[in-house]
Amino acid sequence: MESEGQPAVLVGKKPVMNYVVAVLTFFNQGANSVAIRARGSAISKAVDVVELLRRAFMKDLNVKNISIDTEVLEREGRKSNVSTIEIMLEKPKT
Repeated sequence: MESEGQPAVLVGKKPVMNYVVAVLTFFNQGANSVAIRARGSAISKAVDVVELLRRAFMKDLNVKNISIDTEVLEREGRKSNVSTIEIMLEKPKT
């Protein structure tokens, strides 16, 4: 699920607009594609970021790929499975 050389926005606990601005900043700096990554309960927020970008800011934005996975985390000697998602966004070719 690692995208080498691609800018990535890691979605967590901040407001959705913070991540939208981060993606827009990468595109304005010349990036052709940006990865949005999240895990656990932040997955729904990552989807919200993509939908807000597509509906309000960049109507011609392409979702190039969506990959899902499960990471095994070990905390205090216990293993737990955490779902992850990576959404690859791409600027349309002009």
